Amino acid sequence: MAKETIKLVSQNKKARHDYFIEQTFEAGIVLTGTEVKSVRHGKVNLRDSYAYIKNSEVYISGMHISPYEQGNIYNTDPLRDRKLLLHKYEINKLIGYTQQKGLTLVPLQVYFKKGKVKVELAVAKGKKMYDKRRDIAERDAKREIDRRTKEYNRQ
Repeated sequence: MAKETIKLVSQNKKARHDYFIEQTFEAGIVLTGTEVKSVRHGKVNLRDSYAYIKNSEVYISGMHISPYEQGNIYNTDPLRDRKLLLHKYEINKLIGYTQQKGLTLVPLQVYFKKGKVKVELAVAKGKKMYDKRRDIAERDAKREIDRRTKEYNRQ
C-alpha cells in the first residue's frame, strides 16, 4: 500500500476564524497549464474566495492565482471563476446544504495530491462576533495552560 503524498500549497487561515466548519469535500479544479505552474510556485491566495453552484456545477470565485512569469500570451485572468470537479452525488449534497439558511461553501486549502491540484471545500456557517471572541479567549487560555505546564515540568 503506497503512501499518498500531499503537498500543501495555500491555506485559508481566516476561514476557520470566520466560520464553523460543518463538513469538508475534496474537489479537483479545472486550470490552464500556466495556472498549474503558478500554483506549483505557491502563487495562490484564498483569502476572499468562495464557491457557488450554478446549473448543477460548482465554481470557485475570488481565488487569485498570479500570472506565471514565463507564461506570456497563455496567462489568463488571475481572478476568473474556475470550475470544480466533484461527483454528482457530492454536488447534490452541496445543493442541499447551501439551500439551508446560513450555510455557505468556503475553500480551506489548495494542495497537490498525486500530481493533481485539489481544493478542500467546506460547508460552513458564519460566526458571530461573540463566537470569534470566545475562540480567541479559549486559544489564549490553552496557550497559557501549555506555558505553565511546560514551566512546571521543567522544575
